[in-house]
Amino acid sequence: MLNQGLDLDIMKLREVLTLLQPDLAEKIVKEVRKLIGEEIIVVNTDGHIIAGTNRERVGAFHEGALITSQNRKKLIITEKEIPQLKGVKPGINLPILFQNEVIGVIGITGDPETITPFGEIIRKMTELLISENYYAEQFDWHSRTIETFVMEWLQTKEPSPELVDKARTLSINLELDRTAAIIEFDKRNYPLSRDFWSSILKSFSQSKHDVTARSGNERIILLIDSSATVHPTTIKKRLNHFLQFLKNTFGISAYAGVGQKGEGNLIRHSYEQAERALKIARSKREIIFDEELMLEMITEELRPEVKSAYIQRTIGSILSESELLETLTELFKQNHSLKNTAQSLHIHINTLHYRLKKVEDMTHLNPSKIHDLLCLYLAILFLEEQPMLKK
Repeated sequence: MLNQGLDLDIMKLREVLTLLQPDLAEKIVKEVRKLIGEEIIVVNTDGHIIAGTNRERVGAFHEGALITSQNRKKLIITEKEIPQLKGVKPGINLPILFQNEVIGVIGITGDPETITPFGEIIRKMTELLISENYYAEQFDWHSRTIETFVMEWLQTKEPSPELVDKARTLSINLELDRTAAIIEFDKRNYPLSRDFWSSILKSFSQSKHDVTARSGNERIILLIDSSATVHPTTIKKRLNHFLQFLKNTFGISAYAGVGQKGEGNLIRHSYEQAERALKIARSKREIIFDEELMLEMITEELRPEVKSAYIQRTIGSILSESELLETLTELFKQNHSLKNTAQSLHIHINTLHYRLKKVEDMTHLNPSKIHDLLCLYLAILFLEEQPMLKK
């Protein structure tokens, strides 16, 4: 997907490079100056200097560079040519080529015999800088385009003619069955680099029909081609491999929520399921499939204010009792095994009984009764989502 749309026609190419030229020209001057101490200029195809070590020349017309651009070959200017050409100094002018088109000229002032040996190296370095800058900008453009398209696709109930046209331009098949997955990174205190996004957006897709898009700076949306039978185990393997790649290569921990297979035209349903699964994955720091959810199918539909009220109604009286909250949390982690809970907390079994009796006295909910135990479990589950309620 990432290579689509990179080959622009020459009009678009010139438009892009014209927009980038001033900053890019300054970068070229700075880098070339590291190789040679002579005066350097970068000139556009109209013969006007757009950057240089001598800032007083910026904006001036350079006839030698114009000739170089038109003839597509190196031009050496000696003292005797100076009176015949406007705005020039002794030196060499080299055409800068990109996709076999002249997009500018780099000029080096000085004795031609001394500086000519540097000419080809400098031109190659300049063209490399331009190429890197161009493809980096194209990656950013394509990444933003895919992200915008995917978000529009996920929000639509029925693809509009405009969306279908965009999909055709991006070579995305809207009719394939797909499975939506959302990968979320642990919170970062700094933005992730272009190289990072370029690497990871290329690394997941196996089918040419998979769609991979970033979502902000902390999420990846995967719309996996499921037109053939794709078992959830296969998807889980791919996701595990991908998350391990993120960890090993970039030191980034991530988790994922996965929706159920659905028709491409209604992919938003699979995406909504993936978001629901992601909420559970966020707390467990693992890969969760929506089809695995049971109790969470109900609890995730509750509004935060309802959950807060429920917490107050059930365990509000022990919110300041960190020891009791820790005990209940561990009890549920140990599947209500009193022996394992006591061992995990490094306390005597009698101490555990004492704490659970205290929970009962303060909440009027008995952990030994199924109904009350479920009430306490839900309260602890909701409290993990809203830790600020702990006093």
